[in-house]
Amino acid sequence: MGDYPIPKFHFQVEWGAAGNTDEPDLRFTEVSGLDKEIEMIEYRDGYNPEYSKVKMPGMVKYSNVTLKRGMFIGLDSFEAWYNTIVMNKVDRRTVTIKLLNEEHQPVVTWQLNNAWPVKLQSTDLKGDGNEVAIQTLEIAHEGCVIEYL
Repeated sequence: MGDYPIPKFHFQVEWGAAGNTDEPDLRFTEVSGLDKEIEMIEYRDGYNPEYSKVKMPGMVKYSNVTLKRGMFIGLDSFEAWYNTIVMNKVDRRTVTIKLLNEEHQPVVTWQLNNAWPVKLQSTDLKGDGNEVAIQTLEIAHEGCVIEYL
């Protein structure tokens, strides 16, 4: 056990198709949306003498996850994955996000099951800026398994 919180800037994302060795090891600049929530159900029993609703846990709801990375010439893997979506045919993948320690070993992993792209956003353009071009991919998924190692 460490005496300090884990820094959040050292992470790795594995999102390529199974067996795809053409995908270079790119670093992402940001991952957001790693949350889940239990929906609340309010129920009022007509026989209950109290005039308030009972609150009960409902289904688990997952947010979409957003991945951001720098744009590279000739690298269009976000676009290629996005373009696989055609009339109910979706290339669903397992996406694994790993928070790493100083020795590059995972300390927390988030596994997103049956993930697929829902939004692809190119960089904004600015004539007086000097920032790196950032590409954004938003993915939906059907479940998140969090493991603390």
